[in-house]
Amino acid sequence: MVVAIVALAVFGLAFGSFVNALVWRVHEQSKKKKLKSVNLSIVNGRSICPHCKHVLGSSDLVPVFSWLYLRGKCRYCKKPVSKQYPLVEITGALVFALSYVFWPQDLAGAGQWVLFITWLAASVGLLALLVYDARWMLLPNRILYPAFYIATAGRLIYIIGFEHRKLHALIMWAASILVASGIFWILFTVSQGKWIGYGDVRLGLVTGTLLADPAKSFLMIILGSLLGTLFILPALALGKKNLASKLPYGPFLIGATAIVVLFGERILDWYKHFLTLG
Repeated sequence: MVVAIVALAVFGLAFGSFVNALVWRVHEQSKKKKLKSVNLSIVNGRSICPHCKHVLGSSDLVPVFSWLYLRGKCRYCKKPVSKQYPLVEITGALVFALSYVFWPQDLAGAGQWVLFITWLAASVGLLALLVYDARWMLLPNRILYPAFYIATAGRLIYIIGFEHRKLHALIMWAASILVASGIFWILFTVSQGKWIGYGDVRLGLVTGTLLADPAKSFLMIILGSLLGTLFILPALALGKKNLASKLPYGPFLIGATAIVVLFGERILDWYKHFLTLG
């Protein structure tokens, strides 16, 4: 078990580094004035310093350790490198390792491995969306749709290959998306985009597919709102109302999704037991 946790943590660090590169490249590609001298391809583009545009060597790209060794500065231009880079890499490692430790079902069966691997792959996209939305208040389709395709492919493989009640599973999946995406679509439509962005509607396609249970999707929305409220309260207490109004909702929904994927069944069971006692 320890070996698996360490191996997953290493993979998480590597994918966290990939998330940092992905977020920067997608943002640069979205600009009107693109960097003509830099290959921004996600597939074959070389990693560069965002300040001096120097191509980074392999020793500059070791997750976390390169940042610590270089004291948070570029080896070539000596300008500061954002703390976002090691934080995202560490987050990736924690997501991969903790997902294995707290996976709600026994991983002895092949079906659970399909769901587990699907979650890890989709979590890379979700982490990229979290970082992008936190920085620029946008959930780009170039990251969102691939995450949705990954989640959908994994869900279909699981239902076709391992689910006994296939029709029931498909209905639950559709209902989960209806909750996770439909509620935000209603809010977006009623407010004409003033209350919530359409990116959150699309995000519901990903989260609803990963959760595949309308009750878990409701729980995800509730927890996302709670996390957002807890984050906003200090700003409101300090009178920073403008800061609170400019807060993106996507990161809280993504964080809530991770909580529900790993602990949703336990939370719902506790709630049902609480109602029974009442």
